Amino acid sequence: MTISHLVTHSGGFHADEMLSSVVLTRLYPDAKLTRTRDRQWITPAAGKIIYDVGGAYDGEAQIFDHHQRPGPLREDEQPFSSFGLIWKHYGRAYLAAMDVPEQDIEEIHGSFDEKFVLPIDLLDNGAMDPSVAGPLSALTLPSLLGSLKPVFDDASPTADDDGFFAALPIARSFVEAFIGNLAAKYRAQTIVLDAIAKAGTSPILELPMGMPFRSALDKAEADHILFMVNPRGDDWALNGIKLSSDTFDQRADLPAAWAGLTDAALEEACGVKGAKFCHNARFIAVADSREAILQMAELAVKEVQQV
Repeated sequence: MTISHLVTHSGGFHADEMLSSVVLTRLYPDAKLTRTRDRQWITPAAGKIIYDVGGAYDGEAQIFDHHQRPGPLREDEQPFSSFGLIWKHYGRAYLAAMDVPEQDIEEIHGSFDEKFVLPIDLLDNGAMDPSVAGPLSALTLPSLLGSLKPVFDDASPTADDDGFFAALPIARSFVEAFIGNLAAKYRAQTIVLDAIAKAGTSPILELPMGMPFRSALDKAEADHILFMVNPRGDDWALNGIKLSSDTFDQRADLPAAWAGLTDAALEEACGVKGAKFCHNARFIAVADSREAILQMAELAVKEVQQV
């Protein structure tokens, strides 16, 4: 079926229909996006996708509202917003349109749903308190998109629509960047798993470039790996490995004697010619060659094992 119209509500806009529009306008770039509450427009018909308005959820009829009672729920009984419904029905096609490899689509669809879509659903339905973001609540994506609404005394009759269509490309950039990073993590995972196998029992993981590696370590249950090295431009980097994405604590820190040192001072402290820099927080060090960085990595491992 050819989709000629994408229909959502008029007036003030929210993150759920804005992000739904990101997905749908990518899939149906020739369709006209109409913001209205006119009964004829928000009644299902061939060629229309209606979302966040209309008082019904019917995937076959292509209407995706969540304001009716009872509203649509996920399998775990958490509420959908229009974004969650659109992602459920069109997310996989969107990922394919984003050139995500077919073998990764299902996992990325689920991961994006959990990490990006679900919080939007919960916030929109009042099922999550914005205060969970603490003092940064004003910097959540719904708040940032909401800040692009017209001010209260903008008397222009097109103010809401103008604000919506100005905010749409900004919302698109967030979605596409998030998807792009998820896809990159899956591409990196194969490379990292191969490197872990090559490292064997060594506590040092060598990668051909900087890339996401934490999820592959978890998948391989490679708890013995303490440090990672990789080329970085003309230099090489030695990196600590955080215990999780929620902390700065590491499996092992670089030696305290290196902290904050550069060039000759760092060479003297570690005894490695070519050592160039160690961060004061001891999570990264830099050297001018692979040979030098591997020497530093071995020294870091030895110090950890002596503790």
